[in-house]
Parts: sequence; C-alpha cells; structure tokens
Amino acid sequence: MPNLPPATPSRATPFLIVMNARSGSGDANEAQHQMREIFDAAGQAHEFLLSQQPQDLPKIAKQAVEMAIARNGAVIAAGGDGTINAVAQAVLPHQLAFGIVPQGTFNYSGRAHAIPLETPAATQSLLTARLKPIQVGVVNDRIFLVNASLGLYPELLQDREEYKKQFGRSRTVAFFAGLRSLMQVHRQLSLEIEHDNERQVVRTPTLFIGNNLFQLEQLGLPEAEDLQRRKLAAVIARAQRPRSLLWLALRGALGRLADAENVQDFSFRQMMVHPWTGGTRRPIKIAIDGEVLMMRPPLKFSVAPKPLWLMTPAKTD
Repeated sequence: MPNLPPATPSRATPFLIVMNARSGSGDANEAQHQMREIFDAAGQAHEFLLSQQPQDLPKIAKQAVEMAIARNGAVIAAGGDGTINAVAQAVLPHQLAFGIVPQGTFNYSGRAHAIPLETPAATQSLLTARLKPIQVGVVNDRIFLVNASLGLYPELLQDREEYKKQFGRSRTVAFFAGLRSLMQVHRQLSLEIEHDNERQVVRTPTLFIGNNLFQLEQLGLPEAEDLQRRKLAAVIARAQRPRSLLWLALRGALGRLADAENVQDFSFRQMMVHPWTGGTRRPIKIAIDGEVLMMRPPLKFSVAPKPLWLMTPAKTD
C-alpha cells in the first residue's frame, strides 16, 4: 500500500502541541504565550499538552497522537531535537501531519527544512505550511531525525548536560563542555560492522550515523547528497589521542571532516553493528538526537519504510 500523505492542515485542523516546558534557553511560558496569541488571532484550533519532565514525553506524545487521530488533527512538537524525536516516534506509524517549533540549543531538525528558529516566526509558518515527506533513520526500535552515535559523542552529551545544570543552556556552554570532553582520554570501541555486503572490524573512539542534511553539509561530508537516495551516512573516527580528536573536531567545525586522513566515511542503506567482544549482549550507550540511552546489541541501522510528513514553510522546496 502506498504511503499516502495526510490531508494538508487548515484552520479547522486541531493542532495538538506537545511542549517541553524545560527545553531551550528561553522562557517556555513566554513561548507558549506567543504561540497561543498567533493561533488565536488566526482562528487556528489548538491545544497544548505540556511535559514538565523528560520521562513524561513519550506518554504525552502518545496522548497527542490519539487526540489527533480522533479529531483529524496535526501534532506539533515545541522543543529541542530530543523533544522533536520523542514526538516524531509516536507520530510516524500513524502518518499524521507533524509540525516543529524549535526551542533547543542547536535545532538541527528545524534548520534542515528552513523552519524559522524564532518561536513567533515558526508558529506563523505552520498556518500556511505544506507537507513534505522526510526520511527517518531507525536503530533497532528507535527513530532518529538528526543522528545516532556510539562512544565519544554520548559521553560528550552527558558532560554537556552537567555543564548546563551548572552554567545554563547556551551554545557557549555547550562549546566549552565539548572542548573539555575532547581533551580527556576515551576508551576505544571494538566493533564489527556489516553494510552493503562488506564486513570490517574497527577500533574507534566514536561511530557516528547522520540523517540530517544541514548537519552533514556543515561537517563537509559528501554523503549529504546520499540522503536524497534513501541512505544514511556513517563516520568512523580512527583518532585515539585527545589532541587528534580535538583536531578532528576543528576540521568538522570548518566543514572539512571528509578530508581528514583518520576518518572513514560512507553511505549505506542498512548496517549491523556488533561489539567485538566475544558475542556479549550487554547494553551499549548510544546517543539518539541528543538524548543518551542504553540499547542492547546488535544494532541495526536503516531507513524507516515510511516517511514523516513534516509541515514546512510554504516557500521551501
């Protein structure tokens, strides 16, 4: 059966808005007030479902999906990439219209599709949005819109969260937290990787899987173009010393990561990752769209068979 798009939302379409009350550096109450004012002025039907704690998001997202199905509505995620991922996870199986109001630190989900970063502009764009099918990555039973990674990156994210608790949420705090993490000595992962009829065993501090055009272009990876051909991008870093990792991070910031000698990058449609430790099934720490969790191997990376129907500004492609 073909993946038919949902109906394009109209003023009569109820917007069920899942909002992370703690996401981003701004005041969530002010963001909610701005969104409500714009929707009320336009006569747009809407309802807010607020999450005070991260662990509440899946339950609230499921509630929003059930309400959208019952009312022929659209589901909107207001928050950072982690919040957007949690809501998209609930939306994807039901092929509902899905909107984004970015409120996080980096907002890769919004940037890749020309969604404004300011709350009023992003909210306004939903009123005239058109639907665009976007590719979704999957690792085992979890989706990712931006990236998934093993090794160094999950550790970096946990360090960043500790810094944010002490110094607040900002890109400056995130930068210095990342710098501190890179200067530490990290253990190497031994991984068996199978993709496209190839098999290799590698030792690496980090394995990165990308599914976001904006982020991959920022890093200077040619695999960004392969996202249009239903593929994901993999990056394996072979650097081991902190100084080498710092140099890799600098090349990535300059958009020249693909030129680095100690980086292997390739695109794939499906990839299996096993720890090279005698068949152990102990859970592995993995970062998915900025959130860290434990997942039992083997890890199967692929593209979801159905797209996510994203509400994008009418002027974009």
